[in-house]
This record gives sequence, C-alpha cells and structure tokens, in this order.
Amino acid sequence: MDGRHLSSSKLWAPAARQQSRTVTHMDYKYTLLDSGGDDYRKRPLLLQVDQAPLNLFAVLQVKPELPRRWSAPGCFRKVRLCGVFLGVAVTFVIMASYILTGDRKDLLLTPSPYHHLVNPPGPFAFNLSSVKDYAHLQLVVKSIVSKVEFHSARQLPELKALVRSEQHMFSVIPRQFLPGFRNPCWYEEYAGNVTSTPYRANLYAHYARRFRAVFQHLRDTFQKHLRSRDGKLYRIRCLPYFYIIGQPKCGTTDLYDRLRLHPDVKFSTFKEPHWWTRKRFGIIRLSEGFHDRYPVEDYLDLFDQAAHLIQGSLAANDSGTPSRPDVIIGEASASTMWDNNAWVYFYDNATTRGEPPFLIQDFVHALQPDARFIVMLRDPVERLYSDYLYFGIANKSAEDFHEKVSESLQLLDGCLADSMLRSCVYNTSVNNAMPVRLHVGLYVVYLLDWLSIFSREQILVLRLEDHASNRKYTMHTVFHFLGLGPLSQPIESELNRSPASNSRRPADKDLGPMLPATQRVLHHFYAPFNRKLAQVLHNDAFLWDSKP
Repeated sequence: MDGRHLSSSKLWAPAARQQSRTVTHMDYKYTLLDSGGDDYRKRPLLLQVDQAPLNLFAVLQVKPELPRRWSAPGCFRKVRLCGVFLGVAVTFVIMASYILTGDRKDLLLTPSPYHHLVNPPGPFAFNLSSVKDYAHLQLVVKSIVSKVEFHSARQLPELKALVRSEQHMFSVIPRQFLPGFRNPCWYEEYAGNVTSTPYRANLYAHYARRFRAVFQHLRDTFQKHLRSRDGKLYRIRCLPYFYIIGQPKCGTTDLYDRLRLHPDVKFSTFKEPHWWTRKRFGIIRLSEGFHDRYPVEDYLDLFDQAAHLIQGSLAANDSGTPSRPDVIIGEASASTMWDNNAWVYFYDNATTRGEPPFLIQDFVHALQPDARFIVMLRDPVERLYSDYLYFGIANKSAEDFHEKVSESLQLLDGCLADSMLRSCVYNTSVNNAMPVRLHVGLYVVYLLDWLSIFSREQILVLRLEDHASNRKYTMHTVFHFLGLGPLSQPIESELNRSPASNSRRPADKDLGPMLPATQRVLHHFYAPFNRKLAQVLHNDAFLWDSKP
C-alpha cells in the first residue's frame, strides 16, 4: 500500500485499519425480434455461421421457408423486395463498422473477443434451436457433469497490480480509519466551495426520481456536517461494515428489510447500488452499453446519511468517546458475489488463461480486509425458475422455460469442451448469450473464490428455506454474526410479524411450476456443485437432495 497517494484524505487520530438447429441449405427469412424485456436478456447474442462467430445488434429469428416458383406477374415485385433486403443489409454492415470501431464507452456489450462460443464435434454441437428431446438433454447434462472439476485456489493478484488498475479509488480511501468505531470511517479534507455541495454531480442522483429527495436533503445539510481543523474543512466518509453479496432471488430483499429494523444497522441510500460490479465500469443497463464510470466518491455519498449519524454520536459526547460506537453500515447488492462480467472489457487476460485477473473481492479485501459478508442461497433449481419468472419477458410459460434451459445447457457444454470450469463460469460471452442465468446457481465456484481471500469466519452463508421456516432464528444468527445487541420487544415482534418481501407475483404464480422433466434435468446438472458446496460448508442441508 506504500504506493497510494492520500493527498485528498487526511485523517484525525488515525489507527490501524481493520469484490442447431443445424442450418441447412434452405431459403430463410430473417426478421428482427422485439427488443423488449429485462436487462440481462436484452444483450446481443453471439451466433455461429460456418464456424465463424458473428456479433449482431439484435437476435435474428430464423424461419425456414420453402422455395416458391417465380411467376411472371410477381417477378418485378420480388426484384423490388430483394432490393429492399439488400439495402437493409448494407445499412447493417455500415452500422456494425461504426459501432465496432467507435469509442469503447459507446460500444454495445457484445461478447468479448477473448471468449468465443465453441462448436464442438459430436452429438452436442451448439445449434440455434432448443433441444426438446429429453433423452438428448440428459446426455448434454451428463457431458457437462463429466467435465466438472474443482481445482485448487486461484492465484491471487499482487496489491500493486490492483492499485495500478484503480489508482483513483486507492487514492481516495485511506489506509487507516477513525478509532473508537466498528464501522470504517475517516475524515476527508473538503477543498470545494463552501457555498456549494458535491452532490449535484453525483451520477446516482440522476438514477431515479425517488432518490432525488434524499440527495436534496444531503445538499441542504451539507455545510452543517463540515468540520474545521487547522484552517481546513473536513467531511466524514464511511464504507460499509458488512455486505449482503448474494444471490439474486434468494431472499436478500427480505433479509435487508428485516435487518433495517435493528436500531444499530444503517444501510446505503438505496438497496442495490451495484457499484463494485457495474456502476464502477459505467454499466447501468446491459442493453445500453457503457456510460460514464461512476467514481468512488459517488459511491461513498450513498453512505453519508449514516456517516452523519456516526459523526453526531461522536460530537455528542464531551469525552470524545462515541455515544453509539456500535452503529454499523450495510450494503446489499445481490450481484457482488458473482457478477464479474465487465472484467473482459477492462482487464488484460493474456496471462490468466481466459480467466479474470482481478475479481470484485480482490479490491474489497485490499481496502477492507476485515469486512464481513452475508450470502443467502436457495435450491438453485428453484432459484433459476424464480429468476426466469421475475425477469422474463412476455409469453412466459413452463415450456418456454424448458427451451431456454436447454439452450443454456448447450452453451455451457460447448464452452467446457475447450475451457476449464472457472473460465466458463466467468466467460462474459457465454453468460451474455444464455437465455436464463444458469451460471448464477453455481454457488460453490463463486464461494471458493471468495474464500481464497477472506476467512470463513467473515462469510455467513444462509439458506432461504431455513429463513422462510424460522425467520426469528436466522435473524438472530445474523445479529450474532454482526455483533449486534438484542432487540426491544416491540421491534422483535415486528421482525417476526412482517410478511415476506419481494415474493412471487400473482401473475407468475398462475403459470404454475416448471415441467417435471425440466426439474429433473436441472437437479442432475446442479447436483455435483451442491455436493461440493455441502462439503465446503460442512452442512448436508446445502445438497437440496429432496428433488427427484
């Protein structure tokens, strides 16, 4: 850490501191599909034609059309139609050339040139249509399982390499934090105009209307929280003490809502900043390409309300001892544990065999080696279906889910034919092409990478099934993990009485469960990953073996 520059962060009383269908020779009609849908499904898909990968701006719908005879009356009309198609094709090529040669920040999030979808020989070759034959799909899963190997821990990057890749972030956050507090906070010199506030430029302030009132309050009270020392002005800054890092559709919202009831727990301005995984790289929605990167200052602003509370508890005590030293700040982005998809656009993988040289947890550890993390998991089969229902586009159905699962399994099998497991799990092209997020349920792959740098005592892993059956027990487990005191009786009653948050919508419930065949296929697919997870956590409950 000696290479850090701390010109903007001066501390008071510093102490040591504690992320095919096979194409035949037929005539085809190509039409653009509707672009509506959720974020991760809007991204471009990498298709293969004659073994060569091709990046398209939209997914093409392939419709076989039998050859028809040309009649004299319709000949002229068909010639005109061909001319129209030719014009569209030329326009398409021109647009592709423009975008693919444009500035990086304007590029669509197309699959990386470092990662290509493999078209392996044999019966499991990748094709453009879903495999509906159950026996064939079983063979695909068997092929995948036969290639699953869990290797030793990855090689950790050196600190100087991390600092070199994110120099600004390491210059803003200091090496030491204020003594007397459990939460990592420090005083930062404010060199701006005292009559103005820094929040007007915050990119999160433009994120949604509902956050504007919060930032307006921060602007109105900014000067009040400035402190003067030796003729200089300082503002308090804080990072979270703990992070809820995953997984999506596993009950993280319910956990977040119940944790907020504890008087000593404060959270960021809103639940999911996604800074470490997305905003830091300028990603707002995957379909929109890159925007301006959110600086670390904008992220820290999200904790200013809680930081002001901590500052107030320090100022309220004449002895200089904090009146509420146990107040801690949390952050709950369910992408933190698994989403490293941006790495391929910013980091060189020349020496890492197609794997990310840096992961989110490397940066978090370098800044906060004592941070704590909470992970909520559920049966990955049910998680995937819930994810599909929540984020899925129109015309959702159990049959559609089955087809999307089939396509995703083929993509993973194709990747594993040429690459190791970790490379495929972190393969941005494969992840972006999957119509359902199959990879998110490979919990143990991500957990092992987190445990390669953080101790087991710093990561609490829960099951949604246990939380749903006994919320009181799981919440007290979380309170103990975070070192929080007991709740008052009224708050305890509210904690146990509140209904579950972010439960399945009525319209999605009406679709019913997934097909039994889909459930069996997914159960067999996830089984080896669940076995490894149960082994790592020394808890057979993570086998989720009640399914067929």
